[in-house]
Amino acid sequence: MRDSQSESYKEAGVDIEAGYEVVARIQKHIKNTMGQQGSFDHLGFGGLLPLNVSGMTQPLLVSATDGVGTKLKLAFLLDRHDTVGIDCVAMCVNDVLCVGGVPINFLDYIACGKNKPEKIEQIVKGITEGCVQAGIPLVGGETAEMPGFYPEDEYDLAGFCNGIVDQSQLLDKNSVSEGDVLIGIASSGVHSNGFSLVRKIFNINDVEVLEDTYDALDGHRLGDVLLTPTKIYVKPVTELLNQKLVKSLAHITGGGFYENIPRSLPAGHGVVINRSDVQVLPIFSLIQEVGQISDRDMFNTFNMGVGMTCIVSPENVDEVLNRLSAHGEHAYVLGHVVRSETLVELL
Repeated sequence: MRDSQSESYKEAGVDIEAGYEVVARIQKHIKNTMGQQGSFDHLGFGGLLPLNVSGMTQPLLVSATDGVGTKLKLAFLLDRHDTVGIDCVAMCVNDVLCVGGVPINFLDYIACGKNKPEKIEQIVKGITEGCVQAGIPLVGGETAEMPGFYPEDEYDLAGFCNGIVDQSQLLDKNSVSEGDVLIGIASSGVHSNGFSLVRKIFNINDVEVLEDTYDALDGHRLGDVLLTPTKIYVKPVTELLNQKLVKSLAHITGGGFYENIPRSLPAGHGVVINRSDVQVLPIFSLIQEVGQISDRDMFNTFNMGVGMTCIVSPENVDEVLNRLSAHGEHAYVLGHVVRSETLVELL
């Protein structure tokens, strides 16, 4: 039992004992992420992880960090906190994939106005679910109680991920050439980008707005659809990487098609996509209709139903689609690569 408490600090708004309760509550969730990899924390100041670099000639560490953004405002209104952690993990691990890396661990940072152990446990439960989906351990984290900096019922959430890749296995966008095929892997929804615009369009300032149902959403509540967590692509995409079936990858996050797809292209090349071939999810059609948003702005803000793109050689298209389908992913041909100074041409 810890003999550490400070009444003066508690009167200032920081409850050390609540922090200990959080640690106790989240242990069972953290254990779910350990799997066969093993995770060690000898001194309590840092997470240790055995590093397997067998077969690698020049192993490289890949690091990524991200947060959930203003999507958290919806979680506050709905008082639902067990899914945003999945978003946090997804935003990091999906980025690691895009250089050819395989995620190996995750750490989180939660800053809050008041440490409410039940709420923090729900947040961490989501984080650990994301780690399980990605097949990686949660090796550390920090909960910072910051009264006067955050409102009592609000928090911010950030994540940090490491991955590993042999230098010879790095994805090289310069291997992409004219005639290669752009494949889109379906998203689960809005993911974790564009929520400042979403909140403005629907005037989301109270929970009643999020409880509205729409025929366009098959009668589902707006809040349920918007809070759907970001899809984690680690397992299916890692298989593609291991089989050397992809030349380049792009995680479609903030900036949509126009900002992210070009990051997977060499100089002097672009992609041509037929607008009618994009399988737009209903939530995006509703956002566009209610907000009277132009096609250009929609595709430059949201993923539009495509969470990740792969560029592959024409002869590998069928195998890539079949492997993704075997993992339960919906993927389809989205466009093709051309020689052009126009990076993304949406016809």
